[in-house]
Amino acid sequence: MTQTIILLLAFIAANLPWLSNKLLYAVSLKSNVKSLAWCLLELIVFYFIVGAIGIYAEYITLGQVSTQGWEFYIVTFSLFLVLAFPGFIYRVLWKK
Repeated sequence: MTQTIILLLAFIAANLPWLSNKLLYAVSLKSNVKSLAWCLLELIVFYFIVGAIGIYAEYITLGQVSTQGWEFYIVTFSLFLVLAFPGFIYRVLWKK
């Protein structure tokens, strides 16, 4: 059950940067359109937030946190990018 919640949270967080013109949903930018660079920066921030929640959930569930190598983080970031694909399509590629 915890894994499903974490995956749903990751899907939502991966698509958040593409759905708003505000930086982290709080700061209005000078231009009305948020650039791709800001979206990618937000994507990285949300990746670390979801990762911290995942580590906390692992600690609460198992009582310890397993150490991971760099390969694990590359795979999870790649999964996070795949989860962000619908938001990217909506924001960048879909002609309005």
